[in-house]
Amino acid sequence: MTAQVWQYVLAGIEVGAIYALIAAGFVLIYQVTGLINFAQGEFAMIGAMTASSLATAGMPVFAATALAVAVAAAVGGICYLAAIRPARASTGVTLIFITLGLDVALRGLALFVWGTNPLSLTPFTGGTALTIFGGVLPPQASWVFGTDVVVFAALYVFFRRTYTGTAVRAAVANPPIASTFGIPLRTFALWSFVAAAAIGGLGGVVIAPITSATYDMGLTLGLAGFVAAVLGGLESLPGALVGGFVLGIVVKVAGGLLSTGWEEGVGFLILVLVLVVRPQGLLGRAVRRA
Repeated sequence: MTAQVWQYVLAGIEVGAIYALIAAGFVLIYQVTGLINFAQGEFAMIGAMTASSLATAGMPVFAATALAVAVAAAVGGICYLAAIRPARASTGVTLIFITLGLDVALRGLALFVWGTNPLSLTPFTGGTALTIFGGVLPPQASWVFGTDVVVFAALYVFFRRTYTGTAVRAAVANPPIASTFGIPLRTFALWSFVAAAAIGGLGGVVIAPITSATYDMGLTLGLAGFVAAVLGGLESLPGALVGGFVLGIVVKVAGGLLSTGWEEGVGFLILVLVLVVRPQGLLGRAVRRA
């Protein structure tokens, strides 16, 4: 029984790493714009489907990965320019409904382009399964974990060690003063969407060899990423990492011990509990955005 639970924990760590990447996209956009982008999961779907279709057509997997991430980033930028920027003066509720519309539109476009059949992607490297204290993980899991390390380290360096990142933090802390000093808030908002879409697309690509890619995978990933972001704290990128792993472990252990049908329900139960008990999340600050 103990060995079985440990295997569920390892599976939770694996999916939690993906949830953390999706959650990072939610947090990045929210930090810069104050907007919750419910289309974030679809960027992961676009990355996964694009890479899988290009690799199936004969393109080397790493070239397909790079192009897929670029496509996801471009889609994120187009979504902002076409739907979000023209409505920036609208209420927060209106903007949230716009992102929900983008979510449905991107899923419908994927259905039109790729159809309903799942696509597969060759693992980045071969080899045997990873064995950790008796539990096993597929070789692709090491790429998932490595992607988390690279993405979160890059975000930390950008926001804490670069002039542009410092300007972004200053703009977020006090937008009126930032505008007075000529800090380009709209440009930052655009690039937050591009970066979040690229991160989501990369997350979709690295998990595609494990789960395969489908046109509707973005819905599940997006909901899980949102719960992870809220759990960790929408103001905190480290919280996105912690929230993703906590959610993944809890969901997989509950699904393994009870039933896989409980996984989604447990995730939403966690969301409700966090909103009631600690709305700012595990690592978020108890403040309210303007």
